[in-house]
Amino acid sequence: MTGLRVAGRARRGLVATVIAGGAVLGASGCGTAFGLSAGAAPAPLRVSATAAVASASVPGVPGAASGPGSAGGGGSTAAAGPVSRAGNQPAVVRPPGGGSASTVPVAPPGSSAKPLNGVTIGVDPGHNGGNFTHPSEIDQQIWNGREWENCNTTGTSTNGGYTEALFNFRVATFLQSDLAAAGAHVVMTRTSDTGVGPCVNKRAAIINDAHASVGIEIHADGAPAGDRGFAILEPVADGPNDQVISSSARFGLDLRSALLAGTAMPVSDYDGVNGIKPRDDLAGLNLIAVPTVLVEVGNMRNATDAGLETSATFQQAVARAIESAMVKFLG
Repeated sequence: MTGLRVAGRARRGLVATVIAGGAVLGASGCGTAFGLSAGAAPAPLRVSATAAVASASVPGVPGAASGPGSAGGGGSTAAAGPVSRAGNQPAVVRPPGGGSASTVPVAPPGSSAKPLNGVTIGVDPGHNGGNFTHPSEIDQQIWNGREWENCNTTGTSTNGGYTEALFNFRVATFLQSDLAAAGAHVVMTRTSDTGVGPCVNKRAAIINDAHASVGIEIHADGAPAGDRGFAILEPVADGPNDQVISSSARFGLDLRSALLAGTAMPVSDYDGVNGIKPRDDLAGLNLIAVPTVLVEVGNMRNATDAGLETSATFQQAVARAIESAMVKFLG
């Protein structure tokens, strides 16, 4: 969502809390995470993210069922002995106690095998629920690859007070469950909606350090009430992201098709062209090194869009559409 509107362009904050094996690897607040105290003078923040992940288990979401999926999965085994294979080559089975190896056919792509088995995917639910009460932390300045911007922002909300941060997180947890069920290893940049930060450059570093095959930044917009629809924001060459410009654009087209086919949200009638818009002022796109787009899933200030965005059924449909786009992109 739009955090601030400056010179006609939206400004945004992305946030992340990273947990691995139950241990918090990033502090809850951006200032704390980078050694900054409340009220400290803004200074450049240097990021060196440790690859940190949320496992395939889905944290509970208030008012919504957690998905059932489990990480990993897929692959043939045989009681006769150890199995090894590479790609879709036949599995080599070595009987216990020696003897000649035999082969077991492995299911080819498009069969019953999990379509994302072993793939690492980055999921970035924008903002965080605690940002509203920690302005000194989220207002710290970070370098986004081109200019200074806020560490994060609060995000927008519907006129009824349903926050963008919660919408983003719910879609992300539904997506996490779907991706895990498809065999993917999911890297979440935050695992609750009660934290603060971390900063937008940290989010990009988390996904980069995980060597994800594709990434998605989930948001909703806060535009004038008469505007409707989703927009997909794509990176512009900026150095760190130079190698993923064309692949990000291809993923963006796959995502647009999937959202149109799988949800009731139309393409934006106010942002971009046919639902696509390049952006060069967002750290999450400027600093990313894997194919990634940012999706604004409708305008929370529009009554029709807001009615969809607050629905668990729609949130699940968005998650399924994102998964479908990823399967197509990686296929």
